[in-house]
Amino acid sequence: MAFDPSVYSDRRERLARDLGAGVAVFLGNTESPMNYADNVYPFRQDATFLYFWALDRPDATGVIDVDAGTHTLFLDATTLDDVIWMGPQAAVAEQAAASGVTRTAPRAALAETVRAAVAAGRPVHVLPPYRAEHVLRLAELLDVAPGEVSGRASVPLVRAIVAQRSVKSAGEIAEIEAAVSITRDMHLLAMRTARPGVYEREVAGAMEGLALARGGRLSFPVIFSVHGETLHNHVHANRMEAGQIAVNDSGAESAAHYAGDITRTLPIGGRFVGAQRDLYEAVLRAQLRAIEAIRPGLPYRDVHRLACRSLAEDLKALGIVRGDVDTAVEAGAHALFMPHGLGHMLGLDVHDMENLGEDHVGYDETVRRSQQFGLHALRFGRAPQPGFVLTVEPGLYFIPALIDRWQAEGRCADHLDYAVIHRFRGAGGVRIEDNVVVTEDGCRVLGPPIPKARGAVEELLQA
Repeated sequence: MAFDPSVYSDRRERLARDLGAGVAVFLGNTESPMNYADNVYPFRQDATFLYFWALDRPDATGVIDVDAGTHTLFLDATTLDDVIWMGPQAAVAEQAAASGVTRTAPRAALAETVRAAVAAGRPVHVLPPYRAEHVLRLAELLDVAPGEVSGRASVPLVRAIVAQRSVKSAGEIAEIEAAVSITRDMHLLAMRTARPGVYEREVAGAMEGLALARGGRLSFPVIFSVHGETLHNHVHANRMEAGQIAVNDSGAESAAHYAGDITRTLPIGGRFVGAQRDLYEAVLRAQLRAIEAIRPGLPYRDVHRLACRSLAEDLKALGIVRGDVDTAVEAGAHALFMPHGLGHMLGLDVHDMENLGEDHVGYDETVRRSQQFGLHALRFGRAPQPGFVLTVEPGLYFIPALIDRWQAEGRCADHLDYAVIHRFRGAGGVRIEDNVVVTEDGCRVLGPPIPKARGAVEELLQA
C-alpha cells in the first residue's frame, strides 16, 4: 500500500460520481506461468487496480456499485496450502482495510453480482483487457463470445480513469521521484561499467540487480545496446568496443510500482568521436529546448515539432537536410532520423495508461493523431495540465533499412541529401530522456540530476 486508505476511498468516490450510474468491475491480475503452473513470472498487479484498490496480490477483483454506493473486494481467504508455501498471510478484512474497503466477498460470488446487474439492464463498466485470461473471464461474466469482449469496454469508464490518473498528486510525484532516484543510480553504474571489452549483458544485469537491491524492480526490460538505431533493442549480446556509442534506456519502479524512465547515450572508450559529437549535441540541444517550452495549455504535439525543428537545423548544418528547415519538417523529412514521438505519460505504468487506449490518454477533441510517419508515433499530443508527468526523449537514428527504403522511393528527396546520409550510415543511434512534471508555469525535471552534458558524461566514463 502506497498511501492512506482514505486516498483510495476518495479515488473510488470521485470515479463513481464521474460515472453516474451502473457497476464498474476491476479485474486484478493473476499469476502468469513461465513454463508450468507453479513456476511464475514475478507478479505485477494491474496499474488501474493498484490505483483504486491498493492490493498488490493476485486473484482479486474490485466492484464499485455506483447506484448502491458500495465498494466490494472479491478475494478468497488464505488456505493452509498458501501458508505452507508462502507463509502467514493477512486476513481478508485486513487486506481490504488497506484500501478503505469494508465489504468483501469470495471470488465465486463475483459472477452472480455481474449477472444480476446485466439481468437488471444496468450498465456494467469494464476496461479493455490486455491479458488473455481477462478476455476469457469477462466473456464468462458478460455471457458473450471472447471476440466480443473488447467491444464491451466502457468508454465512459476509460475517460473517467484517464482524467483522474493523469493528474499526479504530491504523493505520486514523490513515488515517481523515488523511482527516478533508483534509475539515476542504475545509469551512474552503467557509466562506470560500460567499457571496451565488456558485454552489454554485464551492464544490463548490473542495473537490474541494483534496482532489485534498492527495493524496486525494472519498470520495463532494459534497453542497452551499441545498436541504438534499433529503438527498443533488448538484445544484450554485443561485446562493446572503443569508438562505439551505447543507448541506455532503462528505469526502475518504486516499491509502490511508480515508474522512472531515463535514457542516456554513452561513448564506449570515454569520448564521443567524430560525428558522434555533433549528433549528441544536436539531440541534447533539442531536448533542452523542448523542456524549456513545456507548459500547461501548449499541446505536446507543438513541443514535439519544436524538438524536430531543432534536430533538423543541426542536420542541415551537417549537410543531411537541405533547403528550408520549416518546409522539411512540415514534409516529415526529419522522421527518417527520429521516427518516434517526443514522449509519453509516466506513472504507475511506464507508458501510463496505455492499456486503456493511447488515443484516450494522449489525444482529445482538439488534438487528433496525425497519420504522418513519425508524428503518428507521438503517444501524447494534447495539451498537458499541471500535475501531468511526461517523458522528453528526442533522438537521432541511422537505420539502414529505413534509409534504403526512403531512398528507393525517392521520399523527401528535395529535403534530404542521401549521398551525405550514407556517410553517417553506421552512426547508430543517440537518445536522451528525462522525466518532467508540468507545473503552473512550465515544468520541472524530476529526481536528482543525471549527467547528460557531453563533457560530464565523458568524464564519468573515463573515471
